Amino acid sequence: AWDKPRQRARSAWTGAGALVLAVVLVGQAIWHFRDAIAAHFPASRGALNAMCASAGCSIRPLRDVAALSIEASDLQADAAHRGLLILAATVRNRANYAIAFPHLELTLTDAQDQPVVRRAFAPAEYAGGTADLSRGIAPQGEASLKLFIDASATSQAGYRLYLFYP
Repeated sequence: AWDKPRQRARSAWTGAGALVLAVVLVGQAIWHFRDAIAAHFPASRGALNAMCASAGCSIRPLRDVAALSIEASDLQADAAHRGLLILAATVRNRANYAIAFPHLELTLTDAQDQPVVRRAFAPAEYAGGTADLSRGIAPQGEASLKLFIDASATSQAGYRLYLFYP
């Protein structure tokens, strides 16, 4: 008879502990996946922003390079400045939610398509002054980029562009 109350108390504490651990696990999942939750369930953004206001975090656009494509690109020599190249390209977001601006890797190649020089550019280096990097590329939207590259120390015949997240 003496053991029954102890077993009930132990069961109650075990149940309470399991409930607390489940709540903590759900909280950690929400914290970790907050960007994806906000992107896929826009109605949750207000609650997530409130959570982040008190926790000191932010909701950022997703990083999904598979949702991005380079729609058009063109590399031309600047007629006014010898050795200067102008790269213009359009990056398209095919997702139904905002995607973070990616890094851009430009590889200049020789006549045999072998790399001559390779350089990565952060979004702040290629996005126009009106682009809001914190909002990302709009759903089903496009971002135009323009880069001026000093290639006076190289000779190149072609180029390759690659989008990535570090």
